[in-house]
Amino acid sequence: MNKRGEATRRRIREKACLLFAEKGFKEVTMKDICEITGLSRGGLYGHYENTKQIFKEIVDEMMNSQDEEFRSKMRLGLSAVHILDDILKRYQEEMIDREGSLSTAIYEYFSIKENAAGENALYRQYLASFDTWKSFLQYGIDRKEFYPVDIPAVFDLIIFSYQGVRMYSRLMPVNREVPERMMKEIRNLLVRKE
Repeated sequence: MNKRGEATRRRIREKACLLFAEKGFKEVTMKDICEITGLSRGGLYGHYENTKQIFKEIVDEMMNSQDEEFRSKMRLGLSAVHILDDILKRYQEEMIDREGSLSTAIYEYFSIKENAAGENALYRQYLASFDTWKSFLQYGIDRKEFYPVDIPAVFDLIIFSYQGVRMYSRLMPVNREVPERMMKEIRNLLVRKE
């Protein structure tokens, strides 16, 4: 695909992401995406067949972005504590961002029968995220910056805390102190005091 075509696809994903965050997955139509992007139906269908294809690319892109963020910083030899602080700060902001949360859309997307059938795509995403976090946590342990923790347990604590607050922030007010306290405790669990 040429650069212009890829730029259009990126613009479609960015605009569609706003709609998915606002309405969830099930309520967004290709017509909605045409309206928000200013593309004709033919223009949109020239890039994507349906909302499912767009949303899948958004989720894949988010996962790849986080993986690359961790790996590039580790390749540079940055402090594990510095990397962790950056991630936890971003997580804190995302946890209270009701309008930007894709949690409802992700739940709806992965609960659709055809998406849940066969190999569980959400579980594949979970495993890919686990591999990324496992590498990062081991990096911090090897550098003696993190305590030698139970990596799967810490990963689950981080991911399910994060996703839980993201989901609940869509349903009820969550003040800033909730994610701050959670991220502080996760940091205390990992970062060596010596």
